Amino acid sequence: MEVGLEERQQEERVDPSSVTAGAESRGPIARRWRRLDRGLRRLLAICIVALLIHLIPLFLPRNMPEQELAIARVATTAEERVRFLMPLREHPKATPAELREAAELLLEGAPAEARELAKEAERRDPRAVENQLLLARICDVERMDRCVSTSLERATQVAPGDARPDLLRADLQEKDGDVQGAAESLRRAYVKAPADPLVALRYVRLLSAAKRGDEARSVLNGLQGRLPRSRLLVEQGRVWTREGRDAEAVKLFRKAVEEDPRLGVGYFELGLAWFRLGNVEAAEEALRQADRLDLEDPKALAALCAMQLEGGRINDARLTRMDLERRFSGKPELIRQSCSIP
Repeated sequence: MEVGLEERQQEERVDPSSVTAGAESRGPIARRWRRLDRGLRRLLAICIVALLIHLIPLFLPRNMPEQELAIARVATTAEERVRFLMPLREHPKATPAELREAAELLLEGAPAEARELAKEAERRDPRAVENQLLLARICDVERMDRCVSTSLERATQVAPGDARPDLLRADLQEKDGDVQGAAESLRRAYVKAPADPLVALRYVRLLSAAKRGDEARSVLNGLQGRLPRSRLLVEQGRVWTREGRDAEAVKLFRKAVEEDPRLGVGYFELGLAWFRLGNVEAAEEALRQADRLDLEDPKALAALCAMQLEGGRINDARLTRMDLERRFSGKPELIRQSCSIP
């Protein structure tokens, strides 16, 4: 009996080496689970904090315009924004700037309500030219032409030396197809802001579009020393292209990229000009270089696809379209218009 008892006790004893081996085999798995658990806890904490940041404004006593604006900025529909923003019209603490921001948030989806907020901003600060510029934009959305003209005239009266009313008028005229009128508005803006190169470049573009190339070149000559020479060469080349003189334009675009090999717009314009001259190989090379220099801009690839389609290179166009869809999936309309495979 004693022998049998000893045998059973020996069988029940655990080999220490086997325990150690089992623990060692379970150790890496346990550590991985612990790390995974910590990662999930950290992720959950981050999500909770982010949710609280968005929810806190909803539970605060909202007696300040900044809080209503903060909620409206994250709202997804115009109806939601109207509910939070329209009370600002009666809020005694709402500044004209806050009322204008509220109107901007409603401009696309609720222009009538936006106009009410802008009018209140005008009432509180009648001398602010920003009120009239905003009202002109709102009236344009509502297709109220007389209101647009009245607002722009008031803007000019409030700030006669400010170029912005003329710039906005030019934008609206160009959108309506009145290139000559837009060029005249830009002339007035240029007179008021002759030192602003952006105003000068817009004036050049409109002069060129209005077939007034000599005047455009004269304005560009006045930009010597205020723009990088490579960029100035590109603008001069664009004037030539609008006059159908692509051979002269190519020379200027080539000089531009020689001076600045990383000037993507120079390669883009060079590619278009080469294509119009019939040098398809050089055009494709220039457009691909433009794409490499600015991977965030789809214009070069879109132009390349359009060129390939025009030349009947359907297989090449399919490859280019695949690249466009992979990199610019958020711009389906541009892809459809420029690279529609038959």
